[in-house]
Order: sequence, then structure tokens, then C-alpha cells
Amino acid sequence: MEKDILILGIESSCDETAASVVKNGRTVMSNVISSQIDIHTLYGGVVPEIASRKHVERINQVIGQALKDAGVTLSEIDAVSVTYGPGLVGALLVGVGAAKAIAYAAGKPLVGVHHIEGHIAANYLEHPDLEPPFLCLVVSGGHTHLVRVLEYGKFEIIGYTHDDAAGEAFDKVARAIGLGYPGGPKIDKLAAKEGNPYAIEFPRAKIDGCEFDFSFSGVKSAVLNYLNGCEMKGIEVNRADVAASFQQAVVDVLVGRAVGAAKKLGEKRIAVAGGVASNSALRAAMKQACDEAGLGLCYPSPIYCTDNAAMIASQGYYEYMAGTRHGLDLNAVPNLKIGQR
Repeated sequence: MEKDILILGIESSCDETAASVVKNGRTVMSNVISSQIDIHTLYGGVVPEIASRKHVERINQVIGQALKDAGVTLSEIDAVSVTYGPGLVGALLVGVGAAKAIAYAAGKPLVGVHHIEGHIAANYLEHPDLEPPFLCLVVSGGHTHLVRVLEYGKFEIIGYTHDDAAGEAFDKVARAIGLGYPGGPKIDKLAAKEGNPYAIEFPRAKIDGCEFDFSFSGVKSAVLNYLNGCEMKGIEVNRADVAASFQQAVVDVLVGRAVGAAKKLGEKRIAVAGGVASNSALRAAMKQACDEAGLGLCYPSPIYCTDNAAMIASQGYYEYMAGTRHGLDLNAVPNLKIGQR
């Protein structure tokens, strides 16, 4: 019988301090997340310096709690995995520094993990039958990508955003209509409760010569122009309709590109990952489109859509099994590209 492999994962790329222990890349033994949302809500978005300081305050306690919840000690851990990019450089450095210290003190291998590749791996945690190859739509506050997962640890980007990421557009539109931060969940809630997704026609951008790429600055600007026009004409704005119509425009583009790419490339299954993957309208539309196209679909539970360390431990497992090892000179790389090693 093969020995179980336990990976300690550490995540601190933005405003969540997280640690997790995952067995064999699939079974979550613990998943501890210390969120900073309440703090950053006061400022309407993430303040990098505050995020870094809060990571320093919480990192040791979060890691200790993850080990305790999993019922294991550092001596039983096979490797330490940590997000080293992309993300906020100060925030990343806290997690990388903690991981290097633990790996050195405990004599364990150190495995650096790409944050977005971790989001993709979040799907492995709840879908035991999911194996490469498959197509993954990654949608978060800072990233919108269409990625072919060719093998564990081998990726091909076939589409990306030329400007705003989907989650970034959600946050900006939410701020413009007075919903505040974080924008994605608040738009989703308001739209689902009261909004008409077809009340206002907002644009669905296409990029000439880039069939599977995205652009969300246009729809964001269209919303701002609509709001300004209403104000100048003295027209009362129905915020729920604006939220729902904007959300529908974004969802239509995301679903259309993903399903279109899967058909053209001959992929049989689509996975969705990242914070926006928890959006209810996106999930419903993607399911309907995949059912109609005869495609399989999977996505993580909301707790694994937002930043967490279980996904980092999962991807860390596959990196570890492939022989990836990093030295104590591992550094934060805020603009790390997918597939870069």
C-alpha cells in the first residue's frame, strides 16, 4: 500500500491569510482562512500595505490551527507548498517567508505554487473523477483566462482579458451604483433578488482576431455612461436592473467563449475556477450551455472559489509528485505567468 502524501499549503497573495493540509492532492484535512474583508471594506478595496501587516499578524496562528485541525504535526508533513505569485508583492512575501522558515526548520521540501494554477486545482478537491485534459475558465478579481489543462502542471492559455478582469469590472460597477466592496457578491445578490437582466442592453465585446479573448472595460464604461446619462436627465436609476443587466452581459461573454472554445478544441469537460466562479448567474448559465452542448461541467464549492490554501496544497501535491522543489532563495513574483517555473 502506497504511503499517503500530506502537503501543508500556505496562501497569502491578497487579503486572505490561509493554511491547509491536504492528503494526496484530493482530501482536505483542514482549511483555515483568516479574511480581511471587513477591514478593506472601509477603504472600498484592498489596501496592500494593510493586507501585508495583517498577514504578518495572523500567519503563524493560521498555520498552527491548520495543523491542529488536521491532527498532524510538522514531522508528518511531506512538503510545504506556498503561493509565490502572482499577487501583491508584500502579501506574497509574508507567506513565502513563513513557508521557507517552516521548510528549513522541519527539514521538509519547499514547493512554490502559481496562484492561478492553484485555483484550477481547487476543482480536484471535490471532483475525484476530474483528470486532465480539460478546459478551465478562470475568473477572479485580477484574472480572466481560458486555460487548457493538458497534464497536471502543464497548461496552455488560449484566451485572456486585454484589460479589466471580470471580477475587477464587478467591483468597479458595484462601487459606481453604491453597493460598495466586495462588488461581486453584492451585485449577484441584488441582481438575483430584484433585477431584470434584460432591462438594459450593455455591450458584449469581441476582440478582432482573438476568438477566445476577453475585454470588460467596454461594458464597465457603458454602465458608467448609462449612470451619468440618467443623472444628467434626472432619471431615477434602478440599481437592481443595472446590476442584473451588467452581470448578464459579463456572463454571456464568459459562457460563450468557454463553450465555444471547448467545442472548437474538442474538449469534453469545462471546469470553472476563481472567485467569480461562485456567481450564481454564471453557474446557472454555464450549466445550461454545457447541458445543451453535451459537455461535462464542474466547479468548486464557494469556499474553494475564493482564495484558500487547500487549492495551493492540492496543486503543490502534483508539483511535488512531479519532482518540483524550490530552494530557500524562492522569492515572490507578483506578475508570475501561468506555466512559468
